[in-house]
Amino acid sequence: MAAVRALVGSRLAAASAFASLSPGGRTPSQRAAVHLSAPHPAAKVALVLSGCGVYDGTEIHEASAILVHLSRGGAEVQIFAPDVPQMHVIDHTKGQPSESESRNVLTESARIARGTITDLAKLSAANHDAAIFPGGFGAAKNLSTFAVDGKDCKVNKEVERVLKEFHQAGKPIGLCCIAPVLAAKVLRGVEVTVGHEQEEGGKWPYAGTAEAIKALGAKHFVKEVAEAHVDQKNKVVTTPAFMCHTALHHIHDGIGAMVQKVLELTGK
Repeated sequence: MAAVRALVGSRLAAASAFASLSPGGRTPSQRAAVHLSAPHPAAKVALVLSGCGVYDGTEIHEASAILVHLSRGGAEVQIFAPDVPQMHVIDHTKGQPSESESRNVLTESARIARGTITDLAKLSAANHDAAIFPGGFGAAKNLSTFAVDGKDCKVNKEVERVLKEFHQAGKPIGLCCIAPVLAAKVLRGVEVTVGHEQEEGGKWPYAGTAEAIKALGAKHFVKEVAEAHVDQKNKVVTTPAFMCHTALHHIHDGIGAMVQKVLELTGK
């Protein structure tokens, strides 16, 4: 009888242990460990370009740095640009307008996107977790009229729509270099940085932009080139980039700080 009781007891213990297992043969603690180790879904980020080339389009180094940092952060990226004519074409060897040429912003931006690009009119905040705008004069010439009209500028209707959509959805927006003027114009009272507010012997050649940003009703914060400013309330992240005359790696680091904060704000 003792042997029978021992046999029954061992079978009951085995049955109890089996019942605690998941269908895959895991205990609750093992299931929790598997759940915690599961990969997070990648953040889907829209990158909005304004052409190709610092003086009449997107600053190429900035766009490239953003793409590198997004790749390192595991983000999925889709590139967009408005299907509109450029304000003008600049001969980058001379820094002067090429009067006989006209170019399209979407077509030129496709150079940076390696051909894979979408009309900005098709961008919906519902399909993405964040949007990032690199700088370059294209942001002030093709995405807005800031280069000509300053604080009285107008913003491209699709750019304005995208900024408002992401903002209203509570999704982060990153902007660098001159691009923060877009947020300053569209999102009233937003906090941004374009770096310092004094030229400081030419180190900050576009420091006057800070006053225009204030005139637009936005708040300007002084930041170093390798830093990013985070407006937690509006989920807007900005960094000076080429607003500062400095070594390329410092600009790359500042863009990295911006991208990291944008990705953190997505919660992905």
